[in-house]
Amino acid sequence: MSHSLRLSWSTVEPTASQVSVQADKLSNYDLILQCQAGHRPDKAAFAELMRRYQPNVERVLYHLAPDWHDRADLTQEVWIRVYRNIQRLNEPEKFRGWLSRIATNLFYDELRKRKRTASPLSLDAPLSMDDGEMEWELASETPGPDENLTTQEFYDQLRDAIADLPEAFRTTIVLREIQGMAYEEIAEITGVSLGTVKSRIARARLRLQSQLQNYLDGI
Repeated sequence: MSHSLRLSWSTVEPTASQVSVQADKLSNYDLILQCQAGHRPDKAAFAELMRRYQPNVERVLYHLAPDWHDRADLTQEVWIRVYRNIQRLNEPEKFRGWLSRIATNLFYDELRKRKRTASPLSLDAPLSMDDGEMEWELASETPGPDENLTTQEFYDQLRDAIADLPEAFRTTIVLREIQGMAYEEIAEITGVSLGTVKSRIARARLRLQSQLQNYLDGI
């Protein structure tokens, strides 16, 4: 993956003249405003933004692509997109959800490019619905070769089914099932009602169940 812009801790490290901004003393909201204030994000403020939210990006991408060795490149690209587009964020209080959408959409964009040459979901990090609607755990801790193949094929189907969800549904299900957010928190960061969040999650699960059942019936 190539980039026209490279961001790292060194490239956004604040200079002595910028330390006076004291970005680490700002609230999350004010920090984002500071990043939006100029033509380009303030270096000290953006470095602090990366420090605070890097774990969020890494957690999303790890659960989506645990077997990808270039997740660091994906993380880099997420922050490049944030750097270029943060001024377009009209509601700074919803930054976390906006960041998660960027990471999720980037992953699926890259997945489409790679088609089926990589396996973003592994047996070490199964995606399961903790409400009990869907259960994808293996019956044995030591499955045989045939079981391994069938299970990997299933996760490939699951990956593709999630990719086919409308963006709003896909983002909501990732926030719920991968980031483990509460319904109320998802509603707050996505700017929709609690009822809409529940509806989107329910409809996403039904769609996934339908697509996966068609696959299972054909085995």
